[in-house]
Amino acid sequence: MADVICLGELLIDFAPLQSGVGLRAVEGFKKLPGGAPANVAVGLRRFGIDSAFMGKVGNDAFGHFLAETLAQEGVDTAALHFSDEARTALAFIALGAEGEREFMFYCHPGADMLLRPEEIDVEAIRAAKVIQFGSLSLRPVPIREATLHALDTARKAGCLISYDPNLRLSLWSDEQAARDGLLLGLAQADIVKISEDELEFLSGTKDLQASVDALRHPALRLLVVTRGKRGSWYWTPGAAGEVPSFDVEAVDTTGAGDAFVAGLLQGIARNPAVLDDPDGIRALCRFANAAGALTATAIGAIPALPGLREVEQILDAGDTDEHQRGT
Repeated sequence: MADVICLGELLIDFAPLQSGVGLRAVEGFKKLPGGAPANVAVGLRRFGIDSAFMGKVGNDAFGHFLAETLAQEGVDTAALHFSDEARTALAFIALGAEGEREFMFYCHPGADMLLRPEEIDVEAIRAAKVIQFGSLSLRPVPIREATLHALDTARKAGCLISYDPNLRLSLWSDEQAARDGLLLGLAQADIVKISEDELEFLSGTKDLQASVDALRHPALRLLVVTRGKRGSWYWTPGAAGEVPSFDVEAVDTTGAGDAFVAGLLQGIARNPAVLDDPDGIRALCRFANAAGALTATAIGAIPALPGLREVEQILDAGDTDEHQRGT
């Protein structure tokens, strides 16, 4: 059984063949595997952690391509289902000059949204140390009930619950529905990774400590805010602090947050007691910062995720002027 189960969307990212233009001007795309939970599952495997993916894709060429990709990476796909009701979801992406992204999704619905409670592998969850999920699994379609069932199973089994809000407003009916969905996920979680924009969207303030004060709940053990080039900021019930990032030449930020999550969870899966160790949390955030920074130096999500040796090299080198990998 896997130490970490990643639950949610698995889809095709169509990455642009040129950067610096919007979707209307992109002339061609490259097919790449994607989906935040799937990216985390692959990132964990590259860090040497046993991971599994739980979700649904279409019973089509794209769905089988994605299943094969995860299997080739060593991710357990026993809980991946194939749907004849809907096709695999697609995301078309445009990249700005500094790697910022514009999305257009084709998933109305995508097969990932049709995962049902009876398709959740409860025994795998009971055997895991951590379950990772995101807010897109809480939209009002069958996957919402499946996700809540999985989280209830995890909580009763003592499995840590990790959450990435991963705000995509275009996939919700309106801002209030998105806010309600993101808050529902946060209320379930022991561990949260969230961006500054998402934190402000949920709390109404840019002040980090005030945001945490507004959003925390008794079960929350770790909240980490990703801040791009400024690194990350963490909060636990007993400590808080900043951790600087690493200077890189960013070309595509797709998957950088997922690499960060994988960087956090690899340490927690190895030693859950690290959640009670402020020095250990700082070291985990530094590792996660490095993983996210490296991912931003290459195109795509899964293709860009670093391995353990790459992260160790940038950590050993320290915060130098530039760390860049070929794309």
